[in-house]
Amino acid sequence: METYLIVGLGNPEPKYLKTRHNMGFDVINKMAEKYDVKLIKNRFKAMYESVLINEKKILLVKPQTYMNLSGEAVKKYVNFYKIPLKNILVVYDDMDTEIGDIRVRAKGGPGTHNGMKSVVSELETEDFSRIRVGIGRPKAGTDIMEYVIGNIPDEEYMKLQESQEKAVEAIVYFLENGIDNTMNIFNK
Repeated sequence: METYLIVGLGNPEPKYLKTRHNMGFDVINKMAEKYDVKLIKNRFKAMYESVLINEKKILLVKPQTYMNLSGEAVKKYVNFYKIPLKNILVVYDDMDTEIGDIRVRAKGGPGTHNGMKSVVSELETEDFSRIRVGIGRPKAGTDIMEYVIGNIPDEEYMKLQESQEKAVEAIVYFLENGIDNTMNIFNK
């Protein structure tokens, strides 16, 4: 049976719940809800659960190391379960993508995102799929850290939930159709 690793990047909940930097966690939480599982197991410094989707074993993972060390958990799951790069999908927040939008990529650099820098560094490659969940840019003069880890106004959070739903749809599509087809459908 083929195994897939779907990783959401974020910081430990509940302290960082409902923050822009936790969009990856929020998407994994929505995936878990969709498949009626709870991420209560803890292994390799991450909360996880496995679910069977279309006869594929899917590992839903939320690293608990804080964002800057996310790659440590990812590497351990990849090595332990012998997951090929083509079966890895990392979901994370992105300021260069507008709120309400997602961007799907087959590979690429980490940009300025510290969580992705850690994943790329630990895996020693940029050749894995990712979904960037748009959080938009802060207004001029706003502190970037406060923007990404500060509380989100309810109205904005509702719009961010639309992005999360799109990301869940993209993950499900990816599992059935591969990354190239997913990019064609979800990158508008």
